[in-house]
Order: sequence, then structure tokens, then C-alpha cells
Amino acid sequence: MRWSRVRIKGSEVSSGPYKLKKMAKKFDVTQHILVPKHTKLSDKEKKDLLDKYNISLAELPKISSKDPAILSLKPKEGEIIKIQRKSLTSGDSVFYRSVINA
Repeated sequence: MRWSRVRIKGSEVSSGPYKLKKMAKKFDVTQHILVPKHTKLSDKEKKDLLDKYNISLAELPKISSKDPAILSLKPKEGEIIKIQRKSLTSGDSVFYRSVINA
């Protein structure tokens, strides 16, 4: 297979897999309009959430610690991420995800 060359902002870059990964690190996915706001809950907020809904951490939906949307939060396994989505039909929606190492 022959790799083609791509011209980006006046510089020539190989379109091979290594170069694309290197370019992807420069793009901040959290600034994209379609990515909802992600925040990490404190220990007190985590305890309050689990008590409020009478659930355990294992019962929450999962999110990978390598997910591009939460990489800047530097999540650790067992933490909870709050995701706030805006919708024209339902207003603001809040979702919670438990971080796993995957």
C-alpha cells in the first residue's frame, strides 16, 4: 500500500498511521460543539449521588479512562464523571458514568 501525502497549513505531512496519531494529540476534542460538558465529582458528591439513588458504583454505566472527552480530567478508576448535555427538546440532561481502566 502506498501512503499519499497531505498538505496541512503549508506543511507536508505523511498520512501514515504514526503521523495521524501525532496530529490527533494537538486537537482538543473537549472544545468541539458536539461534545457535552464533562466534570469529575468530588468524594462528597460521589457519596451523595450513590446514597440519593441507593445504588452502588458497579451499577452505574461505564466510561473508559482513555475516552478523549475526559482525558484532560485525568480520571482514575472508580471516580464518577458527570455529563451535562443540552437539548432543544428536553432542556438540560445529566448523566453519570463510572470510570474504568479499559
